[in-house]
Amino acid sequence: MAVRLRVREVAQEKGVGIGKLQRTADVAYNTVKRMFRDPYYITTTETLGKIARALGVPPGELIEEVLEEQSPAAREHSRVE
Repeated sequence: MAVRLRVREVAQEKGVGIGKLQRTADVAYNTVKRMFRDPYYITTTETLGKIARALGVPPGELIEEVLEEQSPAAREHSRVE
């Protein structure tokens, strides 16, 4: 089971862009930008908590479980074999 970030989706639902989220959460701009672009980005629980607080949602709302076959790493692995 892989974990996928839903930061971009939740931020868009709330009408919050990268810049505003970065400032409100006090997280590096490049980190937020990466979370928007790469939903499989590995981050810390502290950063996820800051993002969740800035968006006014529980941290669990920012992640979802996906089947291993759906993750980019699994697709890349299957190409190699």
